[in-house]
Amino acid sequence: MVDDTKQRLIDAAGEMFAEKGFEAASIRDICQRAEANLAAVNYHFGDKRQLYVTAVRHAQCCRQEDVPFPEWPAEMRAVDRLRAFIETMFARMLAGDRPRWHLEIMLRELARPTEACAAVVEDYIRPMADTLRGILRDLLPNDMSEEQRWMIGFSIVGQVLFYYVHQPIIRLLIGPAGMQPMALDQLADHVTRFTLAAIGAGPSVVTHPIPTATTGNLS
Repeated sequence: MVDDTKQRLIDAAGEMFAEKGFEAASIRDICQRAEANLAAVNYHFGDKRQLYVTAVRHAQCCRQEDVPFPEWPAEMRAVDRLRAFIETMFARMLAGDRPRWHLEIMLRELARPTEACAAVVEDYIRPMADTLRGILRDLLPNDMSEEQRWMIGFSIVGQVLFYYVHQPIIRLLIGPAGMQPMALDQLADHVTRFTLAAIGAGPSVVTHPIPTATTGNLS
């Protein structure tokens, strides 16, 4: 069990690093928010840098624990696995049970990488990338280059990230009411169908409208 002071420091540091970035967040302000003395940072983490790395890894582990990838049966179709993968990504991005700083600190780290980035990639991103590559291996032509496979995978992830990172812009463009029907199921259906149409593994999204979250199933 994590020491209470240590966990308070992780939570306070995570909030401030997510809000201000590593350089601007001060140890004094972090300790004040955590109601801990300055010596506690050195005692538990060694220095500010290790506190930051710990906060990033804590955020990453919580997301994995909250929304693990499902165990898919061997006979499950690749298109259904793709849909489940995309829905899991959306759930990890848009889940509201954990503090918002968890995802924000990870996005900040990926935008301005430090040594914590390698840990995020190896522990969090690479397992997801390997899962997605396995799905795409069953959907894409065998003679497609590895570079093309990676770019298609990046495009899928980019679609999911858009709906998290650019929520303020989406609301300004279509209004808050326009966001309400965009349930997780509907977003996952759209990105899946868009992807399948793009790689020639599904019907056009123009001639086959996106189903609603309550009625739509991939076919």
